[in-house]
Amino acid sequence: MVETTVAQPVTEKPKGTLTLGKPVSFTSKSSVSADLRDREIHIESRNFSIFYGDNEAVKGMSVNIPKGLVTAIIGPSGCGKSTFLRAVNRMNDLIPHCYARGELVFDSQNIYASNIDVVQLRQRIGMVFQKPNPFPKSIFDNVAYGPRLQGVRDKQRLRKIVEGSLKKAALWDEVKDRLTQNALGLSGGQQQRMCLARALAVDPEILLMDEPTSALDPRATARIEELIGELRGRYTIIIVTHNMQQAARVSDLTAFMYEGVLIEFGETKKLFTNPREKRTEDYITGRFG
Repeated sequence: MVETTVAQPVTEKPKGTLTLGKPVSFTSKSSVSADLRDREIHIESRNFSIFYGDNEAVKGMSVNIPKGLVTAIIGPSGCGKSTFLRAVNRMNDLIPHCYARGELVFDSQNIYASNIDVVQLRQRIGMVFQKPNPFPKSIFDNVAYGPRLQGVRDKQRLRKIVEGSLKKAALWDEVKDRLTQNALGLSGGQQQRMCLARALAVDPEILLMDEPTSALDPRATARIEELIGELRGRYTIIIVTHNMQQAARVSDLTAFMYEGVLIEFGETKKLFTNPREKRTEDYITGRFG
């Protein structure tokens, strides 16, 4: 049985802004240029911790993630970055003895409050996993799965949603004549783009991506990275990656985590060229990790 400790719902919508030189967490300082200072905050963690039994995997994390940008989370294996990402749509609920403390705020509420509809939350906060996970169904049925769960039954509307989602994922031209074929017959890169289309089909506000290219070849990786750039602005994207070059290429902001602690968070270009914390510099220059 999943054990969860929650705080009370937040009654006022957070109005946080990213201000030049203003700390955005208890454990890090921001390095954010003036053009980002007035961005609306989409996800706000407040002294947020995640435990696996007695092990505190994420330690008192407080950070504001702005709307419409790409935020990368980097750090060595086991630092808590994927654990934090999965917490944003409560995927950790599926792990026995995993529980949270503190607040993780989305749409004016702590998403770990007892009155949160987790199914609805996951429709608004979609996720693409490390390895493609197509259902053993047709391409059409894979992409239509979420809308059908939402009650969409009209065939014409479903076709429109499937086509639109596959176009957003830059896959439509490759599969439009084989929508009835099993999705398992697609290449690895195509499967990952189809999984992205499946996530987009329910019209989420936030897209979580957990190392989405680690199982792909360089060409497929480049296509996914292009897609992230194309989706920027339409969605708030949070991506976990071991690939620091990828973080530098695709993200607007980067968070560096180490041993469950958020060490530094700021504008990607500044964090990679002039980090404020020595541990950040040591990691990005390959001294450890």
